[in-house]
Amino acid sequence: MAEYKRPTTEAEFNKNFKQKKPLMNDTEAYYEASRCLFCYDAPCIQACPTSIDIPLFIKQIHTDNVTGSSKTIFDSNWLGNACGIVCPTGVLCEGACVYNHQDVPPIQIGRLQNYATNKTIDAEKEIFKIGKSNGKKIAVIGAGPAGIACASEARVLGFEVDIFEAKEKPSGLTVYGIAPYKISNEEVLKEIDFLQKQLQFNIKYKTAITSKDQLQKIEADYDAIFLGVGLGKTKQLELDGEDKDGVVGAVEFIEELRMKHHEVKVSKKVVVIGGGNTAMDAASESARMGASKTVLAYRNSKEKMGAYGFEYDLAISSGVDSLFNVTPIAITGNGKVEGVKFAKTEMIEGKLQTNMDTTFIVPCDMVIKATGQAKQGEFYSLVDHLNIDKRTKVIVNPHTFQTSNPKYFAGGDAVNGGAEVVNAAFDGKMAAQGIHKWLNK
Repeated sequence: MAEYKRPTTEAEFNKNFKQKKPLMNDTEAYYEASRCLFCYDAPCIQACPTSIDIPLFIKQIHTDNVTGSSKTIFDSNWLGNACGIVCPTGVLCEGACVYNHQDVPPIQIGRLQNYATNKTIDAEKEIFKIGKSNGKKIAVIGAGPAGIACASEARVLGFEVDIFEAKEKPSGLTVYGIAPYKISNEEVLKEIDFLQKQLQFNIKYKTAITSKDQLQKIEADYDAIFLGVGLGKTKQLELDGEDKDGVVGAVEFIEELRMKHHEVKVSKKVVVIGGGNTAMDAASESARMGASKTVLAYRNSKEKMGAYGFEYDLAISSGVDSLFNVTPIAITGNGKVEGVKFAKTEMIEGKLQTNMDTTFIVPCDMVIKATGQAKQGEFYSLVDHLNIDKRTKVIVNPHTFQTSNPKYFAGGDAVNGGAEVVNAAFDGKMAAQGIHKWLNK
């Protein structure tokens, strides 16, 4: 098990958060590309949400056509570089690689994808062309992966595009919500800069859309609107003591860590509540920030966790302990967190039941809630005739991503409730095509 000292400098932070998927050098990429069998049915393509022609881009790397390789990637996925790093490739393209059936390590598709796109970005190769102007304008609300993908695709189709972003940096989840050992801020932002320089979409930062008047003005000024607003803050657990000093949401914790790095202070004893990938990130990050004891607590069994197995393994290898079949019932302490009171749970007749006769307290001085994010229901209520489902997800036509209000299209977490960056990139691209078809009936 790894033991991490609290980082006090940027160098120490970078050491603790060493990249999981380091960039390949030319020789590594050449030999890895040579392993591809170029399967006729290419199960890796079928497993990719954006349907990148993976055998083609790998063949292009092997024949030293790296620029062509990156063009193949970006033609399918506008966030091709970021997705090459942050995608759960082990359950997507690499998980579908035929080598898995032969007890041979699958092709490192993600790292090859990152290699090709990174080379092209660093060389500032011009590989995109803005489409001939069609005289129409699109407003994109949210500069996350879905919004950036929509804007990029729309520019190729000849639209003018303005993105309205509430924060001061683009790329949403990719820069604010993913653990630093998966991707660095620099890696994320240079891809957005690369796209923006060539495609010339405009991003209006620190421009939150919070009123009906703002939306009505946007409706008057633009021909179509794409909603890429993602999810909101960490949901409240409604626990006694949840307002104590030392209780934070995982989303907010990860965002602060991404922005401030070693300046963030993490307590000695941390309890992370949740069983999803965000919980694994928050737990692993706490350990890497020098917490002497990090406990991951989940209400059900290990097998029922929403997190990928490799994410859990990474947290454990970082020094995290885990508790299963426990549910929090209160946060203890006098003003400041001193512990979390848990009760054991068990499955009875197919339902998870809490046994209040089996309570115990785990001492800690920091609690990170990783139990999901609130939806943007308040924002959606500002849009006339916008249908949302019982889980506060925007309902769209699955082929065009058009909402019940025909001028509005939507994609990403606003529609799927929280998925991968690659899913958002696909949604944004397809929504731009949906807008194009709608405005050019």
